[in-house]
Amino acid sequence: MNLLGYRFEPRLWAIAITIVSVIIFIELGKWQLSRAEEKSAQFEQLEQYAKQPAVLLPGTLVKLKDFQYRDVEVSGEYLPEHTIYLDNKTYHGRAGYHVITPLKILNSALHVAVNRGWVATGSDRSVLPAVAEVSGEVKITGIAASPEIRTLELSDRAIEGQVWDNFDLQRYQEVTGLTLQPLMLLQKSEEKDGLIRDWSKPDSGASKNIGYAVQWFSLAATAVIIFIVLNVKRKNSKNEQT
Repeated sequence: MNLLGYRFEPRLWAIAITIVSVIIFIELGKWQLSRAEEKSAQFEQLEQYAKQPAVLLPGTLVKLKDFQYRDVEVSGEYLPEHTIYLDNKTYHGRAGYHVITPLKILNSALHVAVNRGWVATGSDRSVLPAVAEVSGEVKITGIAASPEIRTLELSDRAIEGQVWDNFDLQRYQEVTGLTLQPLMLLQKSEEKDGLIRDWSKPDSGASKNIGYAVQWFSLAATAVIIFIVLNVKRKNSKNEQT
């Protein structure tokens, strides 16, 4: 094809590669946009849950999806002998732990893991910070969250003592011999235990996916531009004269 002193004669393989690349980039961009829509919808649901009263956690086994992100109320008794400290948790730049204690649900054989809050490490990390025990029957409210808490695990060390790098519900049940609900409560109700319960509210994260979508669409446009530039030549080019 000739136009204004230029000719456009792309090779078949170049056309095929460009078409495939553009399709892939566009589909990836569309997928990122769909993820952004999902996250926005989920965030709106969280906003609605925040306005609703706390729901009661029953003494029978539940499903995480039915309670996740909701305010939950439960009565029972803490089992401090099974308290663990999740390492590598920071608060305002200070190193510390999240303190997790199981709660035996009232009139039930089930338990629920409760993240009671944050405590700072001491000057000697070999000595765990003292946390006041809460005895007797208590009623707590908290946000139902996934029980799987993952951070960077620096070694394959066996679980010994109270300090854990990560929290795995199945592993915790095996170690303690307890049967737990498939969720974790981030405690909101106040107790005189010295722990800090300042749970940050996550944003939807949709903006990040939109940014990724823009990048993929930009790559699609870039592929088209490169294809055109590399395949447009002047009529009087050296290649033509030879």
